[in-house]
Amino acid sequence: MSDAKQGDTVKVHYTGTLGDGTIFDSSIEREPLQFTLGKRQLIKGFEDAVIGMSVGETKSVSIPSEEAYGSRREEFLLKYTKADFPPNVEPKEGLVINLVNQDGRSIFATITEISGDAITADANHPLAGKDLTFKIDLVDIA
Repeated sequence: MSDAKQGDTVKVHYTGTLGDGTIFDSSIEREPLQFTLGKRQLIKGFEDAVIGMSVGETKSVSIPSEEAYGSRREEFLLKYTKADFPPNVEPKEGLVINLVNQDGRSIFATITEISGDAITADANHPLAGKDLTFKIDLVDIA
């Protein structure tokens, strides 16, 4: 069987960890993750790691934040007041809110701070600014 290449649909099991060893995601208790290489369905560093793997091969790869979810960006810290929320929504720290950007696309932000009437929501990806490590097992190439 050949190695995984651009355009192949592959199935992988993976475990993702942070620098301190904390597991942030794993497919081990689920079905393998299926995606097509080159369609940019996953972070670049993950796709790049799968290219060239053979079925049954296991690889560990460290992915710097720039090839994962990027750096944390200050402009993604959004400022609101309680009046900006519908009357039936009580803002509280940790609440994930669904926003619509200028392109009409949905983005999510987590309320990180409430000080009086001022509310800060963080629209950075939760893994932005973090270097990631993945253990990847190539299960199948379709």
